[in-house]
Amino acid sequence: MHDLPTEWSALAALVFLLGLKHGFDADHLAAIDGLTRHNTRHGRGFARSCGALFSLGHGAIVVAIALAVGLASERWTAPGWLEVSGAWVSIAFLTLIGIVNLRAVLAAAPHEVVAPVGIKGRFLGRLNQAARPWSVALVGSLFALSFDTVSQSALFALTATQFGGIGHALALGLLFVLGMLVTDGVNGLWISRLIARADQVAAIASRVMGLAVSGVALLVAAFGAARLALPSVDGWSDGKEVAFGALVVSLIGVSYLVARNLARRDMGRRYLRA
Repeated sequence: MHDLPTEWSALAALVFLLGLKHGFDADHLAAIDGLTRHNTRHGRGFARSCGALFSLGHGAIVVAIALAVGLASERWTAPGWLEVSGAWVSIAFLTLIGIVNLRAVLAAAPHEVVAPVGIKGRFLGRLNQAARPWSVALVGSLFALSFDTVSQSALFALTATQFGGIGHALALGLLFVLGMLVTDGVNGLWISRLIARADQVAAIASRVMGLAVSGVALLVAAFGAARLALPSVDGWSDGKEVAFGALVVSLIGVSYLVARNLARRDMGRRYLRA
């Protein structure tokens, strides 16, 4: 677990940033997009809250894992392969997600809104059409039952116990959920606004965000693979985890602002021509 900071404040900041970044996972974006669109079409008032509900369900599993690992830490030591295996699984998923979302953007018609493409959601069948707040949260919890999420939650929970036990493990789990809740909640609100527009503004904004999600996924996957394969890269990046996490979140945030600005400029040009 050398990749995680050894100071509590730095570890807490990193876990919060990991939560923010996890909320931008393309699987999350695709699921929230589908759930929001489905419930908007049926006029359900909670449609705008699908992102937050999904995140709360997902977070419940993360917190449960943190608690379980914290309680078991005195009698169980994580195997050495857990961190490396979890990292490679994450790299594989990020690479695949980056590729399929890039293809979706490039293949879309000029005036078509590009929906995020996920992987996990394809295995949930009709659950992607959840029609109750509790069932949306259930979909989020099912998304948390993956090796990369479980291994990541277990690793930072184990690290937290070094600072004082179960309370610290729980605190990190809640910080992770808070970060995820922020990004998934905002994403749900943003998607509901795009659905309400369904015009060229939405088409431009969805393309910019699609390219941003794809590009960040591929870059993070490439950097993660380099760290695992090249000791020099791993040594150089050691201790910079918080900065890297902040950079990833900032890139997505800037992309969102760029998407809004380009969409507004295009709308302004069309208004002047009319």
